[in-house]
Amino acid sequence: MSIRIIADSASDISQDLAAKWGITVLPLRVRFGEEEYLDGVTLSNRSFYEKLIETDVVPKTSQIPPFEYEKHFAEAVAAGDDVICFCLSSGVSGSYQSACIAAQDFADHVTVIDSRQFCISYYIIVERAVQLRDLGCPAGEIVSRISEELKDAHVIAVFNTLEYLRLGGRIGNAAAFAGNLISLKPVLTIEEGVVKVIGKARGSRNSSNLLIKGIQNLGGIDFDRPVALGYTGFSDEVLQKYVSDSKFLYEGYEDRLEYASVGATIGTYAGPGAIAVAFFAKKM
Repeated sequence: MSIRIIADSASDISQDLAAKWGITVLPLRVRFGEEEYLDGVTLSNRSFYEKLIETDVVPKTSQIPPFEYEKHFAEAVAAGDDVICFCLSSGVSGSYQSACIAAQDFADHVTVIDSRQFCISYYIIVERAVQLRDLGCPAGEIVSRISEELKDAHVIAVFNTLEYLRLGGRIGNAAAFAGNLISLKPVLTIEEGVVKVIGKARGSRNSSNLLIKGIQNLGGIDFDRPVALGYTGFSDEVLQKYVSDSKFLYEGYEDRLEYASVGATIGTYAGPGAIAVAFFAKKM
């Protein structure tokens, strides 16, 4: 008997990385108008941003249906495996409910966990489960420890523009115009499974300072658990500049940092040029 870990592409865990970790990442559907793609399978992150920039269509993502989860659960249970399935926050998606419906027939062998996160903070939760699995922890212990550690997982992000929040209907035209006019950059986190704005900064340096302050206010980074840095768009140049400017946070732990390209789930509203840091806070 082994432990099979399943997640979805809202975690921004690539298919290549999933294969390396020995887990399954199910793709969400991404729709541009009448065209539908499988996130990270038939639509790369680069292609996603090309379409986002070049078209006037606001993309939509759709949840994974119960039958898709059921297929993977049945395969794992038939092989004698226990399943731990992580889902995109139930605060923004119905995938968690879909997985719970699918798990009803496999109650003794399948546990579904609402990550209460998305993007790279979801990424580090799944990676933490992989760490525990590789340490030899049984499924029940992994579920118990992850359930306890969920409260320690955080993400702080800085968007480069308000334009895609406007296009996605998250803010009004006037607010977006005024904000972009003075280079206003929102600083965001995830609380109770949904996005929350924790500050707005004028210019890149001030936004970077707010990101650093946000990390410090949450208790600092526990480098004994996963740390991930993410970026949207075609290049990690902005992210590398942030890492250089805040090197005091990571000094001596550079080898613990992981970098991830952020895809459609957040990229739809962030657009290119956003950066994020996901970490587990130090235990108080």
